[in-house]
Amino acid sequence: MIRFQGYERPRPVLRRCRTAAATLCLMAALGIVGVTYPANGAGSLPELPTRQAAVSTYGEAGWQRMQQWPTLVERLRGQPIEVQLAGVNAFFNQLRFVDDVDVWHVEDYWATPLEFLGVGAGDCEDFAMAKYLTLIELGVADETLRLHYVKYIPFDQFHMVVTWTSSPGAQPLVLDNIVKSIEPASARNDLTPIYSFNTSHLWISKLGDTGRQVGDASRLSLWQDWQRRLEAKTLRDPRD
Repeated sequence: MIRFQGYERPRPVLRRCRTAAATLCLMAALGIVGVTYPANGAGSLPELPTRQAAVSTYGEAGWQRMQQWPTLVERLRGQPIEVQLAGVNAFFNQLRFVDDVDVWHVEDYWATPLEFLGVGAGDCEDFAMAKYLTLIELGVADETLRLHYVKYIPFDQFHMVVTWTSSPGAQPLVLDNIVKSIEPASARNDLTPIYSFNTSHLWISKLGDTGRQVGDASRLSLWQDWQRRLEAKTLRDPRD
């Protein structure tokens, strides 16, 4: 059975996730200082850019996708956690998996949820981080959530998922864009956990134990940059 740290087939995952995982490991070792997480928190809705900014960057379809995000949050607010997890997972899994090189013309880019919705496509980090942020917006406790780097065994590729656990020692549930249904970690023998992080901490994962905390999440430079762009509502143009 796979034990995720801290807790008792569309298209293959491409080189993007493998590169990002290696970069994150290096940044964690360097111990770079970070910034404060900018989520609005429970009781608020995701802030959208102006219609003009969204349409000029992503077209009318992109703006329509962005508008569905606060609608989703409003609809799921106050619902049981199982309904929230399923709703958020299904919403973002409608988008397409596309490698960063094909969308942003760079090897490694963490799109914010606004950018992800704007282009309607992204890679594993984009799916996972959009789900994570949306659950935070719904008021799901950060200590129950982790962004988890894993190896997806069938493709021998690094990958990112979100995990949620009801209490310390409970079996975590995995929100993924490859296996689209929410499954307990014990059912995901196709994943090998490596490390995870949330807004506060960074953990190293091992099979068969609870994981070892190695620092705080501010040590991840890509995470820092994502937070800054999220707070600024930056909209990167895929045509650039």
